[in-house]
Amino acid sequence: MIVDFSVAPIGKGVSLSSYVARVFRLIEASELPFEHHAMGTNVEGDWDDVMDLIKRCRDELLKDCSRVTVSIRIDDRQNESSRLHAKVASAFAKMR
Repeated sequence: MIVDFSVAPIGKGVSLSSYVARVFRLIEASELPFEHHAMGTNVEGDWDDVMDLIKRCRDELLKDCSRVTVSIRIDDRQNESSRLHAKVASAFAKMR
């Protein structure tokens, strides 16, 4: 499955990059395929691994943030894997 998610603290000011960096470290250490983008991160893996990662990201921010927002969108396609980059490549190929 591919999940698009974001985790952010509430009430910590305008610039959140120091919090985002903490979450990025966890995502990169997970060894799951991922892509960061301006509004969150796409990550690919099985349900348990991805949800565990999102929980760990949330828990990391809750260490010193009293409120955290988590947004999640899921594309769960059975019997398919390694689609994170293939989905975009397929769409671009059809543009030509």
